[in-house]
Amino acid sequence: MKPVILFASAVCPGQFSLLCQHLNDTGQAEAYYMTMPGNKARNEGRYSNLLAFDPDGDINKPGYYYAARTERSARLSRGLLKAVQQFIADRGRPDLIVCHSNWAPPQFLFDEVDVPVVSYIEFPSYHAHGWDPAYPPDPGQRLTDRNAEMVAFHQVLRSALTIVPSAYARSLFPPELQPRIAVQFEGFDVRPEPAAAPEGPFTVGFAARDLSSAKGLEVFVRLVDRLVQDGEEMRFVAIGDPAAPTYGYEQQFVHRHYDDPSKTFRDYLLDRYPAARVIEFPGKLPYEDYAALVNRIDLFLYPLRYGVANWGLMEIMARGRPVIASARNFIPELVRHGENGLLLPDDDGLWLREIRRLRDDPAERARLGAAAAVTGAEYHIAKIAPKFMALFRRAMAAGNPARGG
Repeated sequence: MKPVILFASAVCPGQFSLLCQHLNDTGQAEAYYMTMPGNKARNEGRYSNLLAFDPDGDINKPGYYYAARTERSARLSRGLLKAVQQFIADRGRPDLIVCHSNWAPPQFLFDEVDVPVVSYIEFPSYHAHGWDPAYPPDPGQRLTDRNAEMVAFHQVLRSALTIVPSAYARSLFPPELQPRIAVQFEGFDVRPEPAAAPEGPFTVGFAARDLSSAKGLEVFVRLVDRLVQDGEEMRFVAIGDPAAPTYGYEQQFVHRHYDDPSKTFRDYLLDRYPAARVIEFPGKLPYEDYAALVNRIDLFLYPLRYGVANWGLMEIMARGRPVIASARNFIPELVRHGENGLLLPDDDGLWLREIRRLRDDPAERARLGAAAAVTGAEYHIAKIAPKFMALFRRAMAAGNPARGG
């Protein structure tokens, strides 16, 4: 008999919306995806078995500063509990509930519903994740982060299983909690297409949801500034939203620096490295346009500073694009130096040398790109879904731990 699995996240599309649909399409599970009413309405033509839950009050209403994020978590969890209880009343008990720790926190489900819970936690706190010391958090932000960390630790203790996207992410948790945590990167449905025929100058790209310090935008801009000053005739493209929320605190630094809330980290960097103003910034693109642009870029730089797993890197690799990446954090779990990409230390001279070397060696770029596409294919949803199902069955067999772990 197929297990009944209830996924929950206020965000849709989200980490598990594709997995939920794939499990339904392939008959591996009877899966439901519970999200905010607005997201349900917008995505009903895209996904089946969408359900809605309402937070218990306004999650954007300011409260006590030091507990505001924790209060948001509680309001989401209280609304989720009501919706799950209604689901059980209407449809019966599901076999498993899979919660996004940030967007459908499960803490109020424990002891209230007799269903094993799997928590997905990207990382436990910004203290563990790290931030650029050039753009540090305020003291209040550091204290606020402690509350979020406590909630994350509690979820690991009380969940049947916690899933994180990389071994590096698991390493950020206390050693006492790591045996309760499994590593599984999400699955994708990227269909590689042949790279566009060379057109114009050699193109170096950067791509991330957020054009942030954590993703390495400052490194990219600094390298471009140097290449332009050295007279290199290349085209440079940075794909992403300069105004998107980031995994760090650089935006508050920028607002204080300019006393102008419209300014972004990108603006600050271009003022600091004026030769890099040649970079093209297409902004946030519709997915089809983004995919087409990725296929027209000859070489990607991924100079990550902080992160635990980014779909953007996998998208680049799955599309068969060669990449030079930082040899840090989760990156070595995906990129094998000299095989499916290059891993480099924090050495601008070395990055510049390798950019020029790959520009002049299209056969090497093609070899690295082809190997990157093979790696990307390993993370297709059809191959990843059974791995998630094995983890879900493990959680169903274990059940939720008793109070006190």
